[in-house]
Amino acid sequence: MTDTTEQLKARGQKSPEYRLVREAFGGLREALFHDAFAYRLLPPRETVGRAARLLPKRIRGYAVWTPHTLVAAAAVISISIGYQVGLGSDEVSHLLTGLIPAAIILMTLIRPVGAFWMSLASTPVMAGLGSSFDGWPWAPPSFFAHIVVMVVVAARTGPRTAGWMWLGTAAFGLVAEVFLGGGPGSSDAAPMLFFSALALLVTTVVHVRREAQREVTVQRTVTAIERDKRTLLEERTNIARELHDVVAHHMSVVAIQAEAAPYRVENPPPELEQAFVTIRENAVAALTELRRVLGVVRAEDYEAPDAPQPTLADLDRLLDNVRDAGLTVDKVVTGAARELPQGVELSAYRIVQEALSNSLRHAPGAAARVEVGYVLGGLGLRIVNGPAKGLVKPPARHPTTAPQRGLRPPLLEGAGHGITGMRERVSMLDGEMTAESTAEGGYEVTVFLPVASEPRIDPAGEDA
Repeated sequence: MTDTTEQLKARGQKSPEYRLVREAFGGLREALFHDAFAYRLLPPRETVGRAARLLPKRIRGYAVWTPHTLVAAAAVISISIGYQVGLGSDEVSHLLTGLIPAAIILMTLIRPVGAFWMSLASTPVMAGLGSSFDGWPWAPPSFFAHIVVMVVVAARTGPRTAGWMWLGTAAFGLVAEVFLGGGPGSSDAAPMLFFSALALLVTTVVHVRREAQREVTVQRTVTAIERDKRTLLEERTNIARELHDVVAHHMSVVAIQAEAAPYRVENPPPELEQAFVTIRENAVAALTELRRVLGVVRAEDYEAPDAPQPTLADLDRLLDNVRDAGLTVDKVVTGAARELPQGVELSAYRIVQEALSNSLRHAPGAAARVEVGYVLGGLGLRIVNGPAKGLVKPPARHPTTAPQRGLRPPLLEGAGHGITGMRERVSMLDGEMTAESTAEGGYEVTVFLPVASEPRIDPAGEDA
């Protein structure tokens, strides 16, 4: 049952009508009365419009001052209207009828809401300076200036202020016609309300459209930043998964070998058995901690690979798979091939895989070249492709062909973050990487992954 007004008053509550009126007048106070004459300089535009881009470069930089120029032009037009109509009875009043509206128009650049009140306050003054015009209370210069002032203020503030200004102008016109008018039909309040409503409607539509475009731009920027962060986190998560698989495999091998080692030696001393027990316990503890920390990065639907993680020994399979997709690629190996730490080999494989995926995606029809250099102190990689030659249809493959081991689709296909993932891997290994366009129009990725040389132990048990 709905409460009556008396019941609401008895409980100390206000009626909905009262709250609605209070909110309305609160909006009026905020729009037209709160800090009405505060200094608010109109800043230059942040960007130039499409039309300004057609201007010569010399004057294109001045296009940011277009709003100020338009306001100044409106002030000049107001002065011209005052001189053409010639309202004043003498030279001084003749001059003031053009300058006062122009000054109020210029005032919108620094004190917009105050300019609106000054425009209303100057209207009867302007009407008193001259009597050679039809209509009341707006003289021709004041009529034009008041509409310009409302348009500028609405553009600088918003639709709510525009509505309150129009209602204030309507109230002022009604009071002027009833109490100060020269008789029925002599008021020009109706034309003022009609033309100002049209001008404010257009201004409001433009203002709302610009605000919507600004919100869309901000949202797109935020979305792009979030997408970059998500891609980076996904790549790091994938690296953590792979490292988990690699390290967990080696730690398991250490634990198994430490447990089986005493049984391979006949009558091992107790000290040796205890050492192997300690090694196994530490390996199991490290494996448990590793699974606890790195296991959280696995998604619920993530399945560990059945086969070992790929290495540089699987590079030929990767190149065959890429050739089946339509990319012509050659491989060159320099230096003496040797076994590297599995993390280095895995990262090198993934870097080559991602670089070739980028070549397929961004340079269709181009030829690629993979160079692997085993050098002293590390591994060098160079993946380069030529310029794109058009879309190439990949050769058909048998539907039952199984995917090669170690192949995975790039994260966020087409998002342009493959270079980010490669840099993450190189940074993890304290390596160096460059990725840049070539002079021929292709693209080149160069990577160096340092590998610490293992100390050699001589038969005497001392480091060499």
